[in-house]
Parts: sequence; structure tokens; C-alpha cells
Amino acid sequence: MSTTSGRPRRATVHDVAVVAGVSRGTISRYVNGDPYVSASARHAIEAAIAEVGYVPNTAARHLVMQRTETVAFIVHEPHSLFIEDPNIGGILLGANAALSEADHQMAVLIIDTERDTERVAKYLSGGSVDGAIIVSARAYDPVARVVERLRLPAAFVGHPPGATSAAFVVIDNRGSAHAITERLIGTGRRRIGMIAAALDRDSGSERLAGFADALGDRYDDNLVERVPLYSYSAGRDGMNALLDRAPDIDGVFAASDAVAAGAMEALRAAGRRVPEDVGVVGFDDSAWARRTLPALSTVRQPAEGLGRQAATLVLEQLRGDITPREVLLESEIVWRESA
Repeated sequence: MSTTSGRPRRATVHDVAVVAGVSRGTISRYVNGDPYVSASARHAIEAAIAEVGYVPNTAARHLVMQRTETVAFIVHEPHSLFIEDPNIGGILLGANAALSEADHQMAVLIIDTERDTERVAKYLSGGSVDGAIIVSARAYDPVARVVERLRLPAAFVGHPPGATSAAFVVIDNRGSAHAITERLIGTGRRRIGMIAAALDRDSGSERLAGFADALGDRYDDNLVERVPLYSYSAGRDGMNALLDRAPDIDGVFAASDAVAAGAMEALRAAGRRVPEDVGVVGFDDSAWARRTLPALSTVRQPAEGLGRQAATLVLEQLRGDITPREVLLESEIVWRESA
């Protein structure tokens, strides 16, 4: 098949119909997954498609079905952290696996600036996706409000304040932070501080709350350094600030493994040994935890499981189950040499 311009002509439904000996309507029903196509017609159509090289026009099919079979994966983090944080990658891979099994595509959207927020809001409003998975949403996040206004099937990883009408997949951040802080207290530490990150979202604020719960009357807000992001550099800078204020600190709970790794670098530079002088614990059990020396005691959260479950919740809504629900996944302490 060729044209006068020399470019190959795209095979059409008509070409398939001629070779298969069936009507174009039968082919249309086959392409759209209609079960009322006989086995003989199905075999003839499949053979004809292979012979003429026909590729269905998915855009036209989606227009008829009013579906794109695409789900947005929205990450509200700086570009640098998207690369640095292994948890985001794990969540993405888990979500993609579940969507792929359902023959859906993923569109990854990163929000770093206010301009990104406006761009993503316009993209979602244009009907380019059927649903959304939202990671790292802030309290009363503007994109979350857009998703709710559009009534877009959605699932959050976490449960940011202000989000009410979507589905959520969570871990017990507060309880897990409480448990690992208690374990750190049990090693005999007396001056325990925290590098508390990302307090504008539920995970960060709940981890700080769990830390305070575990210490009770021993909690000292002067031993809490608040940093903006779950990042290595935030951990390093936060640890330096804590050492300046409290040079006798002997235990640190870092709000993530990346933060903990940065804190351990700062401690080494200050001549403090881990765990002999300062015990350090983190949160995530990401690649950072196995990259540190000594290996990091931490809380294991199932990153891929969070992504897979979030995608499943969106797919459920696309199939007609519109009742929002929250799914809690287990997390556990992994105790290593850093404390």
C-alpha cells in the first residue's frame, strides 16, 4: 500500500474487511471488545489484521467510549527530589504494574512550581486522563481541589487535610514513628532529637506527633529541627543545626532515610560516631538505609504496595465502585546497626 508521495498508506478498517470477508461493523465491534462476534469472524479478522498491518485508531475508540484508558500519576515534589527519593520510584512502579495489568497507561506529572500547578490543572480539566493517583499532596492542595471539582476518580497516597471525596492508601505514620522512637529510647539515649521534614503534609506531621508521643514528658521542642523536604541535604543541614543548639545530643530520629543519611554525614564531619556517640534511626527502608555505614535502623513502608493499591482504588472507581475508602498497609521496624 503506497501513496503518490511515497509514504506508506495506513491500513484501514475497509482493508481488513475486504481481506476478512466481513462487514466493517463487525470489525468495529471486534476492535471495541464486543463479545457478540463469532469465533469464525474473530479468527478471520485477526488474520486479516496481521496481513494488512492494521493498527486501530485508539484516539477514535477513546472518543466513542469517552475513556482515555490513562491515569495520571501526580507527584507534588521538586524535580530533584523525584530523582533522589527511592520511595517515589517504588510507588510509581507499583502503580504502573497495576495499571499495566488492566491495560491502562500512566501519565507522570511533576509539580514543582505554581506554574506547574496551573499547567497540571488545565491538563486534568481537558479530559486527557480518566483518573489520578496523587503523591505528596500538601494540606488543602490546589491540585487535589481540582481533582475533586472535576469529580475525577482518584486515590491519594497518604491522607492530606482537606481531601475528603477521594480514596486513600496509607500507613500508620504516627504509630510507626512512636514505635521506632521507643526502640531508640530503649538503647539508653537520654537527649533524643528529631529532624522533622515535610510538615506541610500528613506523613511529616504524623511522624513528628508519634515522636512526641513516645517521649511524653521528655519531649523538648528545642531538640526538633524542622526542614522542608525529605532530602539528604535537609538531613545534613538539620543535623548541623541540632549540633549547634544541643552538642550533647545522643539520639536522632530522622523523618526519612534520605534525611537520616544526610544527618549521619554531618555527624561524621563533626567527629561523632554512629552509634557509639549518637544513635540514628530513619523511616522508609529505602535504598538509602542500606547505603549508609553503619546500616540504618528504620521503618519499612511498602512503597510498591502503596502504588499498586492506589492504582487499584482508581481502577475500582472507573469500574463503577464510586464509594471512597481508605486502605491501611502495614509497616514494620527494621533494626540495624545505626542505633
